[in-house]
Amino acid sequence: MTMGEADTLLASRVESSRQLGGNPELAMHGGGNTSVKVVRDGRRVLHVKGSGWDLALMEPQGMPALWLDPLFEVRDGPRLSDTEMVRFLRANLLDQTAPNPSVETLLHAYLPARFVDHGHASAVLALANRPEAEQRETVRTLFGGDITFLPYVFPGFDLSIAGAKVAKAEPQATGMWLAQHGLFTWGDSAEESLSQFHEVVAVCERH
Repeated sequence: MTMGEADTLLASRVESSRQLGGNPELAMHGGGNTSVKVVRDGRRVLHVKGSGWDLALMEPQGMPALWLDPLFEVRDGPRLSDTEMVRFLRANLLDQTAPNPSVETLLHAYLPARFVDHGHASAVLALANRPEAEQRETVRTLFGGDITFLPYVFPGFDLSIAGAKVAKAEPQATGMWLAQHGLFTWGDSAEESLSQFHEVVAVCERH
């Protein structure tokens, strides 16, 4: 992948991030986070939303780049505290002046798809705040095996590890439902990932 190809993928990620964050029914107050995996200088790189950035106003500098492969070193290791995780993520930034990567960076890294979207859509939250047993049954009924279900885990390192295990166990899935939290979707292109997000929200709205 050339530098131009990597920047083209990043540009499409920035544009679709604005579309996600700019729709208050999909991402409350521009919240949530997005990512794209590219290759730079022969190495895999993850661009992910930086903390403090509004998805609706996303720019390339708001998606700091991290070397991707080193992020897998902690997936099966000891638990990291929030402080240790932030320090670890910053150690793998290509640009040390970049903003802190999203607290959910590791989950973005561990999901195998090139593009990943995460948001807090109103229709999803209306169901995601129900009792977990009810949620699990609703997700199974509405989406079958296309959307995996993750019981509530506090955002950060624990969520990333738990989410990675669920995604690995159900490789056919194109999205993940996070109880009391929101929705992740993914795909090979920015359009595919965002379209999957739209489709899940539309099903929830009809329900």
